[in-house]
Amino acid sequence: RFERVNQTLIAVCGHSSEQAEQCAILNEAKGKYAVKEGQYEILKPQCDAITGRGIGATMEVTAN
Repeated sequence: RFERVNQTLIAVCGHSSEQAEQCAILNEAKGKYAVKEGQYEILKPQCDAITGRGIGATMEVTAN
């Protein structure tokens, strides 16, 4: 059902297939879901790679 999203999360973010599937399901249910947390310098290219594949993605800064 979420094959393209799952494959993208596996390839770009290094998720396992189970982790990617859970992220896709939670994203659909909630409307958004943080699929990864970390440093901007690492996440920005990953976010760009996801959107470059035609999948919506954004980055948010959270309080520590």
